[in-house]
Amino acid sequence: MHIGPFALANNVFAAPMAGVTDRPFRQLCKQLGAGYAVSEMVTSRRDLWASLKTSRRADHTGEVAPIAVQIAGTEPAMMGEAAAYNIERGAQIIDINMGCPAKKVCNKWAGSALMQNEALALSIVEAVVAACQPHNVPVTLKMRTGWCAEHRNAVQLARAFENAGVQMLTVHGRTREQGYSGHAEYDTIAAVKAAVRVPVVANGDITTPERARDVLAATGADAVMIGRAAQGRPWIFREIVHFLATGEHLAPPLVAEVRRLLLAHLEEHYGLYGPYTGVRSARKHIGWYLRALPGGEAFRQRMNLLEEPAAQLAAVADYMDALAADHDRMPAGGAEQHESLESAA
Repeated sequence: MHIGPFALANNVFAAPMAGVTDRPFRQLCKQLGAGYAVSEMVTSRRDLWASLKTSRRADHTGEVAPIAVQIAGTEPAMMGEAAAYNIERGAQIIDINMGCPAKKVCNKWAGSALMQNEALALSIVEAVVAACQPHNVPVTLKMRTGWCAEHRNAVQLARAFENAGVQMLTVHGRTREQGYSGHAEYDTIAAVKAAVRVPVVANGDITTPERARDVLAATGADAVMIGRAAQGRPWIFREIVHFLATGEHLAPPLVAEVRRLLLAHLEEHYGLYGPYTGVRSARKHIGWYLRALPGGEAFRQRMNLLEEPAAQLAAVADYMDALAADHDRMPAGGAEQHESLESAA
């Protein structure tokens, strides 16, 4: 599978998630099998580009290619400038956000709110494509099925975006109105795939290898994109890749491997955010890793009181050492968690 000049390792991707898919997390996902990973969204507002948050999101030091940056905004000219700004800072693929359902984004008519204004949405795409073409940088786009159940317009928008030069489309199988509630539906994704020639990526409720297989079969999509299911379980990418290739499940990772991965992830996290912010923002990642483990909740509560990187690292290492004394491998996640597409429809 290709995006522009880039050949991807496989068709199992890591979704952009604000506050989650920073550079350390993207690198970890790629290390553990993701064929592609997109950054958390970068604002198109020039007055915020010098902010610490944006500068961190635009930091791609040491990142494995292709470097895909998602941009968000409401003004075509500003979005074109944002694309150029991020290309100057190393972006090799620009992804347009028309999928975020967050109120603080949609209230400004960005993210999935743009699906209500098809003319504006198309103007933004045209501006971004025009800014990227001189640099031979592909443009991709992530959207929802529509704004609400009565206004599912993903198919007509997909055709327009393809004609404007978008080279890959990702569709989350929910409307903006749904947020993350209920179940994703895949019929609309299948309809988008049937309507365009560019690659289509299916997103939403893909939590197991079996679900990935079934969604690919049901939609005809070229790839799947994993979001929340990778939080605290980034090895899900290699599990899905292996299952799609062989029909067999990988054994759960060794506790010793997860200990090494988690500690290395934390070190990279502190390096990006600094000690104060790094310790505090790492708490959510640690909580996700440990949420299903024996004593994980009690440990998380104690860990949340720690305020220094060294103390946090030591506490996590001690917890994982104690776990390894009683368990060789992490809890299984796969067939026993599988839910059929019919029950999720």
